Amino acid sequence: MSDSRKNQLQKSLGLSFNIAVLIGGTIGVGILRTPGTIASMLDNYWLIIASWLFGGLFVLIGANSYAELATMLPKAGGSYNYIKRAFGNYAGFLSGWFDYITNAIPPAFYCIVISEYIIILFPDLKNYSTEMAISLLIAFVLLHVSGVKNGSTIQQITSFLKVICFFALVVACFMYSGVKLAPIPKDNTAVQIGLLFGFFKSLQLIIGTYNGWNSVCFFAEENDNPGKNIPKSLYSGVLLVIAIYILINVAFFYVLPVENVAKSNLAAADVANIIFGKNGAIIVTVISIFSLISILNAFMMIPPRILYGLSRDGFFIEKGTTVNKGGTPIVALLVSSLFSLFLICIGSFEVLFSFAAFTSIIVWGLAYCSLIKLRKSEPDLPRPYRSAWYPWTTVIAIIASLALLIGFIFSDPKSFIIIVGITLISYPLFLILKRRN
Repeated sequence: MSDSRKNQLQKSLGLSFNIAVLIGGTIGVGILRTPGTIASMLDNYWLIIASWLFGGLFVLIGANSYAELATMLPKAGGSYNYIKRAFGNYAGFLSGWFDYITNAIPPAFYCIVISEYIIILFPDLKNYSTEMAISLLIAFVLLHVSGVKNGSTIQQITSFLKVICFFALVVACFMYSGVKLAPIPKDNTAVQIGLLFGFFKSLQLIIGTYNGWNSVCFFAEENDNPGKNIPKSLYSGVLLVIAIYILINVAFFYVLPVENVAKSNLAAADVANIIFGKNGAIIVTVISIFSLISILNAFMMIPPRILYGLSRDGFFIEKGTTVNKGGTPIVALLVSSLFSLFLICIGSFEVLFSFAAFTSIIVWGLAYCSLIKLRKSEPDLPRPYRSAWYPWTTVIAIIASLALLIGFIFSDPKSFIIIVGITLISYPLFLILKRRN
């Protein structure tokens, strides 16, 4: 058997995995933490709900375009394949590494946060936070070394439990008959530019919370029927996430006034303490751990697929395409895990994590542009699914991405400077790799 054939990914994933990885890779503790921060910036019930809905509609319109791209080019690595095909190798190289960095940081973060939540339940373990985080990382590496099917099974189980936990919390909020939502006082002192700043800063947080909605596209090459499964899972998964996010916000405001939520660092815990009493914090901690295990499992699988695709195209080491008997891109998994281990040990990746929404918007925007370019330059490419209401939906997605990018530059210039720096460094590296190949 030739190396190229031996190192092909296996078509062993189906619709249920797709939906599970989208939900598991998107819904995390962000939705439990961000409502307080967003309420403090916007201070208006309807504006807060509208912001979550706007973020959801932006993602839904994006899913419409990604459904065509991923079924047209069902290859490991997702977005960068479409951008490279449309705009050339350097655009693919840059967007691929942006996408990789964005997706390779979370596993370390989630391992650390899970260990912190375990310490809340078991305070005697407080001196072993780093050791627990490293043990968790090793356990998930061993799980995924054993094969794709095991990782898929864990993803489906944990994503299902996560949805049940969140819906149970929402139902508990609406069943509570104590504190009711008070009328929201108007803040007449707020200047318009402050509100605009707060809106874009909120959207950056919201987009970060929705980040992971296109997870299924990274696994397109391993799907047993990408032409049907990818569009179905993108639409159903994104709609379910939007529903959960909006319901959670409405449920929290049903129990607490906006002013109280705005002062909360962990709104879910404050809400749960009112509903369940002193056991509220424990209940939210357990929900958080389920959420984090599911999202950690998803993000252990995503970066190796991007690195596998980059390696196959000569943008990383040739060994990066090695696939073991279980269908796992083993070298790519180990490289990504070593990066996670490094971040856990230094415990300093907040700056990198802060521009995840920034880089995501850039990559998504380029992917939407690539759809228009490929429709014109390669009209005969097989398209099992065609984007609905094209080109208007794709044009709206591009305009929205550009508006959000400008807003993010305005509200978070430090992350923009980091991105410009990475871009400048990337071109000489690209030329070196090009010469080597």
